[in-house]
Amino acid sequence: MMLDLKVVPDLATLMAEEIEAAERAVTTGVSEVGVRLKGNWRAQVVGADLGPRLGNTIRSERYPKQGTSIRAAALVWSKAPVIVGAHDQGALIRPRSGLWLAVPLPVARERIRRGPLTPAIWERRTGTSLRMVRRRYGPSLLVADNVRISKSGRIRSNVTRRKDGTTYSRLAGRSSAPIFLLVPQVRLPKRLDLDRDARATEASLPGTIVSYWVDGRLT
Repeated sequence: MMLDLKVVPDLATLMAEEIEAAERAVTTGVSEVGVRLKGNWRAQVVGADLGPRLGNTIRSERYPKQGTSIRAAALVWSKAPVIVGAHDQGALIRPRSGLWLAVPLPVARERIRRGPLTPAIWERRTGTSLRMVRRRYGPSLLVADNVRISKSGRIRSNVTRRKDGTTYSRLAGRSSAPIFLLVPQVRLPKRLDLDRDARATEASLPGTIVSYWVDGRLT
């Protein structure tokens, strides 16, 4: 008795198809896990009340950007790494120059809602000078004179300018409102745990790749 064994298709073709399936599975799995981690980090940032704008600085990219590869990789990062890193690690912030950090009070944002806010920017944008008030107990202040804070929390000027250019105050005496706190340093509390999500996502990667590999074989 003679047996004739023939593999159809041939072994080389089977191996080539298996490699292609592996490349597709790895590339798709890595891409999905990267997008998932980006979403988890963004959710953390927004959930920590750091705002959607900071959350949207979290980005992801797959490499290679085109085609498939069994060595595919995903990169997840933030376009604001200093800010996100400070909230992730809990940073101690000291002034770069001078003795004080100027921390804006909520009322300071009433007139300047977007962008960085320093005493110089506030003075320039509002046309109101700030005066330093040293206190024996508690942080010193930068205050704006001849203003008052309304019940709704808005700054109202007590100074009215006449048509002839002269000014007068609607309230007797001096009224001042604190705009900035002056402190030697500020410690940000740790509000994020990005490493936790990274570890969980990394642990899910093998299963994700295998699922795409099996699905590819079945289809």
